[in-house]
Amino acid sequence: MNVIQKSALVVTIIGAINWLLIGLFKYDLVASLFGGTDALISRIVYVLVGICGLINIGILFKDLDR
Repeated sequence: MNVIQKSALVVTIIGAINWLLIGLFKYDLVASLFGGTDALISRIVYVLVGICGLINIGILFKDLDR
């Protein structure tokens, strides 16, 4: 795995933890840290998590045993 995919995986995991908090406790960590869901920085974080998730699709097609 290269550096970009590893970094994207970390961001995706952080995004997954945020969704876990939303699902269990109705608490959006990103929104509370950056001023609500409509704040520009929150939207940027959401977009970055989505892009990182798309980058991680490549992991499905790699042979991880190498």
